[in-house]
Amino acid sequence: MTDRARLLLVGAGPRAIMLLERLLARADEHTLLDIDLVDPHPPGAGRIWRRAQSPLLKLNSMTRDVTVFTDDSCTIDGPVRPGPSLSEWVELWRAGRLPDVDLDELSAAEAGALGPDGFPTRRLHSHYLDWFFRTTAASAPAGVTIRQHADAVTSVRPAAGGRHLVALASGTEIVTDAVVYCLGHTERDLDPASAALAAASARHGLVYVPPAFTADADLSVIPKGADVIVRGMGLAAVDLVVLLTQGRGGRFDRGADGALRYLASGREPRLHLGSRRGVPYRSKVTSALQGDPPQREVLTPEAVAALVASDGPIDFDRDVWPLVAAELLHGHYRELFTGHPDRVSSTWAEFRPVLRSHAWDSPALRQAIAAVVPDPLDRFDVAAFDRPLADARFRDAEDVQRQVRAHIADDLQLRTTQERSAAQGVFIAALLSFMALSEIPKERWNARSRAHSLPVRWHTFFSYLASGPPPHRLEELLALSDAGVVRFLGPDIAVATGPGGFAASGTRVPGETVAGALVDAWLPAADAARSTNDALRELATVHGSELRVTDADYDGSLGRVRVGDDGRVLRRDDSAHDTLFAIGPFTSLTETGAFTRPAADSLSLRQTDRVAGAIAERLGVAVPVVP
Repeated sequence: MTDRARLLLVGAGPRAIMLLERLLARADEHTLLDIDLVDPHPPGAGRIWRRAQSPLLKLNSMTRDVTVFTDDSCTIDGPVRPGPSLSEWVELWRAGRLPDVDLDELSAAEAGALGPDGFPTRRLHSHYLDWFFRTTAASAPAGVTIRQHADAVTSVRPAAGGRHLVALASGTEIVTDAVVYCLGHTERDLDPASAALAAASARHGLVYVPPAFTADADLSVIPKGADVIVRGMGLAAVDLVVLLTQGRGGRFDRGADGALRYLASGREPRLHLGSRRGVPYRSKVTSALQGDPPQREVLTPEAVAALVASDGPIDFDRDVWPLVAAELLHGHYRELFTGHPDRVSSTWAEFRPVLRSHAWDSPALRQAIAAVVPDPLDRFDVAAFDRPLADARFRDAEDVQRQVRAHIADDLQLRTTQERSAAQGVFIAALLSFMALSEIPKERWNARSRAHSLPVRWHTFFSYLASGPPPHRLEELLALSDAGVVRFLGPDIAVATGPGGFAASGTRVPGETVAGALVDAWLPAADAARSTNDALRELATVHGSELRVTDADYDGSLGRVRVGDDGRVLRRDDSAHDTLFAIGPFTSLTETGAFTRPAADSLSLRQTDRVAGAIAERLGVAVPVVP
């Protein structure tokens, strides 16, 4: 390696620029380093958060809950370099203290009215990420150069001296000492089920939109007035509804009675929404805690240590889910009993031992709760929360509408009113549980937990609980239902394809719904070897390998590139590349998202800092950190 090192980042979105910041935090006036950022989309925002998308699309986080900076809560090895959260950044802009930030007309109007509890658009967020990138790049010492390439990496090949030759789509070639793959979610080849649906729809003259990032899906193929079956009721489905209603000229109006109404443009399709649960993701919680501070009551460090030290592999469903469920119960009732003592007939000191002495799903616990919590809306049942329509029976399609609408109305009350702040207690308990599970080494889990229970059951439940849409999106869904633009299909729907169209039906809902179009409203699964991104596919199949988990009960691939805890890519023989690193949702690292909440000692910042430290050490550019 020469005295002057060179590093290339594949991707320039949030993960890449946060990694860049962590690298520069370790640099000083003696550092000699050239850094290349390669991404066809703008640095900072990248593809997902780019400015060139509909101004209707929003984050599902409040402005106060978004940051890309480290702070004093971060347990990291690198230097802490604090900076403004998104909310604080907006305040700085309003005060005229960001002269280098030039907001477009729409974003300026939004920033002028947006409060800490508001939900910003992706377009406004793109300005924050752009500013963070420019500020970070400007902080580079004189010996560090940063070059941007509006291009795409197509291949990485070995070069002389242990270096790498990186080929770009434009034909440019770059020789570099190390490569870091910092890609986010990418498209992938259609899975067998989606491919079969695409083929069947082509045979029968139907419209099928496979899983995709909603902002990039071709929705022009859906004609106005058409009946459309939408599978999925998470964030991708919410974005789809927005683009096919407001995005086609409809608008919402709040009447003198306070009720929200949808005024149709006439260009909307009719959307029939269904999913496994049959209800949307839970609203984001907007209330504030007013009782005792949250803490880990069940998944304590001692409990985690005992799990790790136990004999045999850890099974999520058997060993951990009961602890998570109990933690959620403690979070809810601690806030209810200490924040709203007028709504219970006991004290937290008296009721806490009751929780500890019963299993989370015990009928005796439900009876004990009913005895001291008079209002049913104040009671929390984990199983009923997860599958609210599990025991529901429906007389007809109209009964489905009534029950789903009632659920959404209750959810909005529980998740957005201060008198129901126990929902915030559940949310914090879920975050604490997520952090606790990250303390369990990956190799201690059995194969089924790593392949299914953690990435599917747990992460899906966590997203349903903690990462749902802004409350106003659910209020809009009710208004769209009133207007007849949205219909609910109920839970556990199945879709069949035939000459007459797509037919959706469920075992508990009489009849079926037939439509000429079907949308699978979720992101493509992270499957690196089948990614449409050339560099990622090559990484998974040539330089590294996909994570495969095997034991006596399960054998399968997870579709993620194997990396060490420091981000170094692992070869098929388990040896680690010295100069190939990867971070993001396509790796075997714990998926943490990119940005995070302030003052949360976030996993994403810890992970990014750890990988940056390994890269800096390898390139010989690390500066000793003064404690």
